[in-house]
Amino acid sequence: MEVRDTEAPEIEFWFDFGSNYSYLSVMRIGALARAAAVTIRWRPFVLGPIFKAFGWDTSPFLLQKEKGAHMWRDMERQCEKYALPWCRPSVFPRHSLLPVRIALYGEGRPWMPEFCRRVMLRNFSADLDIQAESAVAGILDELGLDADAIVAAAQGEANKLALRQRTDSAQARGIFGAPTFFARGEMFWGDDRLDDALALARN
Repeated sequence: MEVRDTEAPEIEFWFDFGSNYSYLSVMRIGALARAAAVTIRWRPFVLGPIFKAFGWDTSPFLLQKEKGAHMWRDMERQCEKYALPWCRPSVFPRHSLLPVRIALYGEGRPWMPEFCRRVMLRNFSADLDIQAESAVAGILDELGLDADAIVAAAQGEANKLALRQRTDSAQARGIFGAPTFFARGEMFWGDDRLDDALALARN
């Protein structure tokens, strides 16, 4: 269970399932926030529209070869540092619209954080598709949930609109990458700033 104390300090956690550095944060933030007694407000979103607004048609790690090469080695080091499983995905970035919609639908529900962790592990540890309905339904089944009902609700027009509004909100707040954290009105970008964001939330 994530910290749910409404009186506790809060951190907003904006992440994208196709983002490799979001993988690190999704896997780490639960334990760190519990230790710090900070509430997590999970904010799944999609980076694609934001990248397109910058004139990019894919990840900057693909557009800049040297940056991409450094990133893959950095991911190996970081996963070793945090004892996280790692397999460089054969498809990057993977399409993730359906799991994002499900995560958005699940905000505030107790199963949502574990669903996010399992999606990330499927992408960055097992190197498997995360967009197919069968893939996400399988994760929901593993969690003992009604996969058919959740997928249907996540694919409904109201939830699709909510995701478009989430993207608009990300752009309005100046988010340009993932993961991004907000604590006490301050924005922090990157998994390596997670500890700083949690520290500010507590102060």
